[in-house]
Amino acid sequence: MMLDIEPDLSKSLFSHIDFTSGAVAAVSGGSDSTALLLLLKHHLDRTAPATKLLAVTIDHGLRPGSATEAQGMARLCATHAIAHRILTWSGPKPSTGLPAAAREARYRLLAEAAQAQGIGLILTGHTADDQAETVLMRQVRDESGGHADTAGRGLAGMAPATLYDWRSWIVRPLLGTRRAALRDVLRRQHVNWADDPTNVDEAFERPRLRAALADGDGVQRIDDALTLAAREGNARRQLGLATADLIRRFATQPAAGLIRLDPGLLNAGEQQATVYALRLLLATTGGIAFLPDQARSEALFGRLKAGFLCATLSRTVVDSRRSGIFLRREARGLPPAAAVAEGTLWDGRWRITLNDSSGALLIAPFGAAAKRLPIGEEETPPSLMRAALAAEPALWQAGECLGLPGSSRAPAVVEARPAVAPFARFLPSFDLAPARAVAGLIGAAPLPALPFSGHSAG
Repeated sequence: MMLDIEPDLSKSLFSHIDFTSGAVAAVSGGSDSTALLLLLKHHLDRTAPATKLLAVTIDHGLRPGSATEAQGMARLCATHAIAHRILTWSGPKPSTGLPAAAREARYRLLAEAAQAQGIGLILTGHTADDQAETVLMRQVRDESGGHADTAGRGLAGMAPATLYDWRSWIVRPLLGTRRAALRDVLRRQHVNWADDPTNVDEAFERPRLRAALADGDGVQRIDDALTLAAREGNARRQLGLATADLIRRFATQPAAGLIRLDPGLLNAGEQQATVYALRLLLATTGGIAFLPDQARSEALFGRLKAGFLCATLSRTVVDSRRSGIFLRREARGLPPAAAVAEGTLWDGRWRITLNDSSGALLIAPFGAAAKRLPIGEEETPPSLMRAALAAEPALWQAGECLGLPGSSRAPAVVEARPAVAPFARFLPSFDLAPARAVAGLIGAAPLPALPFSGHSAG
């Protein structure tokens, strides 16, 4: 069934996206995702009809009508010859933080569906309205002393693309399109959509804001929020470029788990970029998903400029000496010995791949075994290198330490790659430059290219 849709709209939304590996469209049955799917189908039929397209509906199982809505989406897809799957979020649901948990489950299930089909691209129906609401909610949180990681940076809103789990791109092509325009498209095509009752349930933050924007100066507030998001997104990209440059110039890795910062970093550029570099490297070294508090990071920067010190922030020991500023994972709170499991993000710092599930191998920190490791002739103090190695993951069998995964004594069935902890799960495209710099520093897997025509990952 061909759609009678203005070609200019679908062309402007999708012509810059690389669909070579196909696409998964996340569809809930609401107006935004339904319009996304039909516009995308129209575009692909005109430009690349052989492209693999899979629509996926996630049934969170949180409302009585959700299964019926998912079946309605299946019927619409069948009408338009679009492959469709319904995936259910099963298992216990948390009593608090439900929206965040549902979001995490949704992206996990979407990514699994994409990977099963060899597709690296997921499209979602987030609109300009969603973007404005996100920015306005974050403004309120910033003004009330919200999470330190979102302060300032969060006002950029949702990124045009986000890398999930370091391998699947989530792209939001409708961020510049208003919901009303999308609903007009559906009405002209005589396509109905489902209204999720939670979208008007003012027990939740977003519906409360949505109701407030429906009155008086709502249109102006939305326009102002979108202008702010564009400005802050550009500022965040520029800060990321400056930060990446500092990391490449002043950071090295003399041993596994040990980062050395040349003291010249402290006076090399704008303080904002230097502090951001510190925050990224502290979180990466400590295996923390959130960047350390801005104020505490600025205080640490000031103390480093004032002289030598040894301090701990974000599970990272900061040891400033004449020979450099050294960062390593502190010895407290390391994971206990456990059977090696496929897909583990060990201590937030290492991605573990298992090619054999015999279960005979354990993974645990080196601990005291690091004292027996040979240390070459290096400028870095051996005590620092051993302290860093003690917190690194080692393979163990029958009480014997076999060394780092990938070393000569370790079985080849286990592979490990360092992870950029603050971006291991979600990497917004705003932050590609610093993420790539940190990945290069620690030997993380290369970033997959951005799925936009004529662009690369930084």
